[in-house]
Amino acid sequence: MVSLSHVPKNDKFQIISRHSADELVYLTEGYLGIDYTSNIVFIQVTWNSGRTIDVKKAFYKAIADGIHAKTGLRKEDIWISLVDVAREDWSFGNGEMQYAPKE
Repeated sequence: MVSLSHVPKNDKFQIISRHSADELVYLTEGYLGIDYTSNIVFIQVTWNSGRTIDVKKAFYKAIADGIHAKTGLRKEDIWISLVDVAREDWSFGNGEMQYAPKE
């Protein structure tokens, strides 16, 4: 299980976009040995870089297991990508770089 205990309480920003079937392009069979259905869900997470491969693997598994347990969606239909960014690549408002080292 991925622990979120180190995530600040109000650090919950999400963008959810729904698309019609003709706006999603994917093969239904055989990419890396995984077959997809029309129930495919694409998840993209932008987060601070520096996490280990083991943390990323645990994150993927926790997301797939959690969605499957709550919705019954096949784990094969949960497609996840991560975008690693540096801490200074965030501005949470006011035109400031809140995560940058203090000078």
